[in-house]
Amino acid sequence: MNLLDRAIEAISPERALQRESARRRLQIIQNSGYGNHGANHHKTSTAGWLDDGGSSKEDIEDNLPTLRQRSRDLYMGTPLATGAVKTYRTSVIGEGLSVKPKINAEVLGITDEQAAETERQITAEWNMWADSTDCDAARQSNFYELQQLAFTNWMLSGDVLALLPAWHRTGSIYDLRVSLVEADRCSTPPGKRNDLDERIVDGVERDKNGEVVAYYISKRHPLGQIQRDQGWVRVEAYGKLTGRRNVIQLFNRERIGQVRGVPLLAPIIEALKQIGRYTEAELIAAVVAGLTTTFIETEDPGGNLLGEMVPEEEQVDHGNDGTIEMSPGGIVELAPGEKANAVTPGRPNTSFDGFVSSICKQIGAALELPQELLLKQFTASYSASRGALLEAWKTFNMYRDWMASGFCQPIYEEWMCEAVAKGRIKAPGFFTDPAIRRCYTNAEWYGPSQGQLNPIDEVKAAGLRMQYGLSTGAKEAMELTSTDYAENCAQIAKERVMRQEAGMEEIREDKQQSGTNRSRDKEEDT
Repeated sequence: MNLLDRAIEAISPERALQRESARRRLQIIQNSGYGNHGANHHKTSTAGWLDDGGSSKEDIEDNLPTLRQRSRDLYMGTPLATGAVKTYRTSVIGEGLSVKPKINAEVLGITDEQAAETERQITAEWNMWADSTDCDAARQSNFYELQQLAFTNWMLSGDVLALLPAWHRTGSIYDLRVSLVEADRCSTPPGKRNDLDERIVDGVERDKNGEVVAYYISKRHPLGQIQRDQGWVRVEAYGKLTGRRNVIQLFNRERIGQVRGVPLLAPIIEALKQIGRYTEAELIAAVVAGLTTTFIETEDPGGNLLGEMVPEEEQVDHGNDGTIEMSPGGIVELAPGEKANAVTPGRPNTSFDGFVSSICKQIGAALELPQELLLKQFTASYSASRGALLEAWKTFNMYRDWMASGFCQPIYEEWMCEAVAKGRIKAPGFFTDPAIRRCYTNAEWYGPSQGQLNPIDEVKAAGLRMQYGLSTGAKEAMELTSTDYAENCAQIAKERVMRQEAGMEEIREDKQQSGTNRSRDKEEDT
């Protein structure tokens, strides 16, 4: 309000109100484009919209502690949230992503046979490390179980850190270890907190170019009961002398400048909490409706009654004398003059399933997870169920590729460096030329296969793709059965020899010949 408006307000408040009203109406008329729609501040539908925002730090990093704790609470206490997280974990990771080395023989100047032999050697050496719990710094999980743990923690916490230390263990072939760090432990030390210095945000330090150069990791979990000796360790992202990767941060960026991840359940926390409360209320109401409790009014409070109330030590409201807890078949004694009114909860609620299903559709849309997979309920037609699976697997494959490139491949490359340095894998020029190193560490990662509603049609389609050069046997074997095509061929050849030695191959051929003869006889009769 300017000086003239203040003067008019002091002399004639009614006149000042008219001027302000006219000014607002004029502003509404002058709106154009988005000002008439999503950016309008004067419509009734947008008048109460709280749309104040900030940078990625204010919108994301400053709210992460609350988002993490609420996401974990939903996972531990809300079945729908638990099911969504576990569905992602099982479909994306499953038993673990397996590596298939793909050496670039043409660039390296070696034959395909030499490349295939080196790939077999790499696979054998990798399995010795990945299948053993020695790869885990805590020595509790193998590499595939670490993938499950890292992916689950990413969904609940928004990101997860993996340190790559190296130390010797008796009986262990390789020294590389993977140490997973929960997101809460990466935080800014008290002495480094400065609102004017944005180089360190939530434990992540960047240089003047915006590159992440270090992480600050606390020695103890900040939410733990033991808070003594809470020091922080600064871990550089890459070694200064070797360029070796020291820290892997697994997270998905949503905003430019963002350095910490957002939990998967963050956009639907409120909806999940409310649907959990509603489900719990309906469950309690159904339990109460199923209880049959008789109330008896007597003038002899010392008389013997059939049945009994819930024992006092087992009551939910133990210590509260103002309530009476009902129990199945219980008989409650009332004092003279007291009356018990019947309460009919009206359960089960017939609209419960339809309402929850409608909310689940919205939750599934936010998670890119069809309702059929979210609820594990396939009641639609074959085509609709297949369409839901195909849509879901677009999301699963995207996260699988992201997990492979952001977590599995960097660890695989670090392991390869140790394997070559120890002479267990022969790779000339590996440490002298980054291009040669890239050719040797090139690999593909495969996870669990997609569910098949009609296996015969799926196999036929795979055969046609191979026949027309649209796919390879190795790719189809991995996607359909999660097996290695070369190993399948070798095993099939062995089994064919075994059948021939046992006389089974001739019997099969005799049956085929017999079937051919019968078809010919039938044609002649016709």
